[in-house]
Amino acid sequence: MYGLRIRGLPVYTKRFLATVSIALALMLSSALYASNTSDADRIAAEEKARNYFSNLEVIDQDGQTLRFYDDLLKDKVVVINFIFTNCQGACPLMTQNLTMVRDMLGVTLGQEIHFVSISIDPIRDTPAAMKEFAETHYADQAGWRFVTGNQDNLEYIVKKLGQYNEEVDAHSTLLLAANVRTAHWTKIPPNVPPNGVVQRLRTLIEEDAPAP
Repeated sequence: MYGLRIRGLPVYTKRFLATVSIALALMLSSALYASNTSDADRIAAEEKARNYFSNLEVIDQDGQTLRFYDDLLKDKVVVINFIFTNCQGACPLMTQNLTMVRDMLGVTLGQEIHFVSISIDPIRDTPAAMKEFAETHYADQAGWRFVTGNQDNLEYIVKKLGQYNEEVDAHSTLLLAANVRTAHWTKIPPNVPPNGVVQRLRTLIEEDAPAP
């Protein structure tokens, strides 16, 4: 009536449990394979980005040596602009606008978002000069790097970012913004007001945020 029992359980129960165990093992194997594949894809994408943007050395306003991709881009939401400290026009204005963006964002600089100001005149823009420029414009703080360094390194980086110009005075006034985790890059023209920049940056910050 109750079927053949083996060690206290009917045969059909044993078969059912065996089937369930096999199904669970297959599900676990599939999940592990998907996870490993996802990790492999992420690592491959990261290496591709590192090779493209380069991991050349740069130096920030505090004299700290950094690797461009690993220390300034990897896994971050970033805003990048291009300056030189002897600039009397666009560079101070861009920096002032970025301080307004910083204040309007309402997030912690260096956590949710990072600012990077790259020298396009690294021969004259020493770390000390970059620090003085940052302090003058109330921008010398954690999460905002003013980077200079070897001229060849800086030129290469600016070229990879698509903003190189041989004439320093004719340098790009675009902002580059990115969620590097999602490989989403965007250009923000200089005529976009600070509140418009803030809206674009919030989109980048939120696009891969965990669901509530």
